[in-house]
Amino acid sequence: MTKMEPVRIIGLPPGSLIPSGTAASALAEADLVVGGKRLLAACPDTLIPEHAHRLAIAGPLKPIIEAVRRNARKGRKVVILADGDPLFFGIGKRLGEELGRENLIVEPSLSTMQLAAARLALPWQDMDFVSLHGRDDYAPLYAALVRADLIAVFTDTVNTPAEVARALLERGADCFSMTVLENLGAPDELIRPLALWETWGMEFSPLNLVVLERQYPPEIPLSLGIPDHFYLHQKNLITKLPVRAAGLAHLGVTPESTVWDLGAGCGSVSIEASHLARRGRVFAVERNKTRAAMIRENIRRTGAWLVDVILGEMPGALDGLPEPDRIFIGGGLGGEANQDTVLLETACRKLAPRGRVVVHCILLDSLHAAKAHFQSLGWHFGVTQLQASATDSLAGDLRFKAQNPVFVLWAERP
Repeated sequence: MTKMEPVRIIGLPPGSLIPSGTAASALAEADLVVGGKRLLAACPDTLIPEHAHRLAIAGPLKPIIEAVRRNARKGRKVVILADGDPLFFGIGKRLGEELGRENLIVEPSLSTMQLAAARLALPWQDMDFVSLHGRDDYAPLYAALVRADLIAVFTDTVNTPAEVARALLERGADCFSMTVLENLGAPDELIRPLALWETWGMEFSPLNLVVLERQYPPEIPLSLGIPDHFYLHQKNLITKLPVRAAGLAHLGVTPESTVWDLGAGCGSVSIEASHLARRGRVFAVERNKTRAAMIRENIRRTGAWLVDVILGEMPGALDGLPEPDRIFIGGGLGGEANQDTVLLETACRKLAPRGRVVVHCILLDSLHAAKAHFQSLGWHFGVTQLQASATDSLAGDLRFKAQNPVFVLWAERP
């Protein structure tokens, strides 16, 4: 491996961007100074030698990193300017991956988050942090809403505070208050506590941070084994608790799983799967408008903000969804056998390698169709027949009332 001159990453204080004495000394010896246009402009010419080249970060990082690598291998002194702490949602992580951490010297400044917490007098050791920079989905934000009472959101020019508020309102997550902190550390610093709906049409400085704070907990704590009567559901169309528990156990949801719940009904499986897939994604696909509305209400009651509700006919409604590694089919199989096969074929085709699919069948024809399909694919599979009985009042005492038997069919893609 070619030896490199250590690359110095200097964090400048938020707002003022005034280099410290250590940073000024590093800049005085630099052959190449790299940073965003705003950071380069903040460093006066008197701090940088005449021979030093300035390289602005104004696009993809790959050519910038290659230039840094090339200069460092030639023994030139490279200084990279960052905002605040370069290792806190900054360029430091990417440079460590590309150049090797052993080739970096990092000198952090006060981070934007530290400054924000101080302004609001908030302890932040238990806070969750979400960056929406360059993202086109809000899954990390929704996951944070489930697990945290305090969330700091790093925005960009597309994912503005108003868009963050819109996303929360669409999910029904109005139990969070919002504070927008703009131009922290600068003379025009502005801190605004806002109701979510107030942000509609508002303009914000590009340099802003959003802090969300939970005001009250969900009506129903999100967990495994939520009682059936806690869910809003239609005509007893719910995967009963014992069967739901068995299905989720066979599904083997991991924290990073992407889960499809096909024929989601009232969303009980999706909601409890989201408790397990806390860093993943969960999609509840339902064709009935009334039941889809019930899923959204159950999400609001439990605070299961990670669940996306997809309204539409299957298999067409699955187009464009992220590739799943876990698929649950509880209400999607039924009716004509060829319809069963079409949905199952589509689901199995889209399932990631080593992914799992679980099918709950009540009808024997559905069981035989699913079993035959897994056999034709050569997948490892198994079936568990489950029949639970629950207590019911009778003549001043209790009796056991049997629930319908269910076949829990699971299969794993090689």
